[in-house]
Amino acid sequence: MALYLIGDVQGCDAALQRLLDKIDFSPSRDTLYQLGDLVNRGPDSVGVLRRMLRYGDAARCLLGNHDLHLLAVAHGVRKPHRNDTLGGVLDAPDREALLDWLRQQRLAMLETVAGRPLLMIHAGVLPAWTASKTVALAAEVEALMRSDALGEFLPQMYGNEPAQWSDALTGAARLRVIVNALTRLRFCSAGGVMEFATKEGAGAAPAGYLPWFDVPGRQTADVTVAFGHWSTLGVLARPDVLSLDTGCVWGGCLSALRLDTVAAPGQRVGGELIRVKCEQARVPG
Repeated sequence: MALYLIGDVQGCDAALQRLLDKIDFSPSRDTLYQLGDLVNRGPDSVGVLRRMLRYGDAARCLLGNHDLHLLAVAHGVRKPHRNDTLGGVLDAPDREALLDWLRQQRLAMLETVAGRPLLMIHAGVLPAWTASKTVALAAEVEALMRSDALGEFLPQMYGNEPAQWSDALTGAARLRVIVNALTRLRFCSAGGVMEFATKEGAGAAPAGYLPWFDVPGRQTADVTVAFGHWSTLGVLARPDVLSLDTGCVWGGCLSALRLDTVAAPGQRVGGELIRVKCEQARVPG
C-alpha cells in the first residue's frame, strides 16, 4: 500500500492520468490525498471529478478556492469568470452527483504517517492555530457546506475582511476567515493579518508580511504541513512544510509525493517526488 500527496490538478485530467500511470496507482491498494483545486482553468474538470468520485475512499480530497468557486457558480451566487472552464461540470448529466460529492470534501485533514503528524490544507494556516484547532475550525465550515444552509452561506463567503483571526468572531465573519486562510492565504503579518493581493513567490512578500509558514512562533511548526495553491512558490520540501503546486495548467508539472511509510526516529514526514509535464492550458495574467 502506498500513500500519495498530489498537488493542484486544475481540471487537467489527462496529466492526472499520466501521473497515476507513472506511480502505478491502484485504488484497491493505494490512497491519494489531493490538496485542493481539482477543477478550473484546465480542459477537463468534469473528468477529474468523475475520476475522484469513482475512486471512492482511495481518493481523499481537499477543497481549494477554485472548487468553492464552482459551487458558488453552480448555486448562482457568482458569475463565471472569463477564464473559467467549468462548463463541462455545469452542463453534465451527472452534475448534481458531482456537486454533491464535492461539497462532502474536507478543508483540512490531520493524519499520522509513519508515526508522524501530517496536516493537509489547500493554502495556509494562521500562526495562532494549532493543527488540532485548524481541523476543528475547518469542520465548522465543512458541516455548513454539507447542510441545507450552503446556499445562504456562499454569498457571504467572499471578501477580505476580517483580515485577522479572533476567537470572538461569530457567524459569517468567522467562517469567512477560516475559508480565506485555508483556501487563499499566502502572506500574513507576524500578528496573523492576511494579505491577498500578492501572488508572486515567497521573495515578493509586501513590507510587513511573510510567507505564512515563515512566521516566527507559528503553532503548526511542530507538525509537517502539506499544501498547494502557490504555483509561483513551486516545490518546497522542508521538515515543517511540503508545497506541491508545481504549475499544472500553466505549462509546469503535476506532482505527487510518495510518502515514506517508515521513518527514522526524529524524522519528519517526507517522501519521493514524482512529476509529469502538463501542457500549458492557460497563460498567467
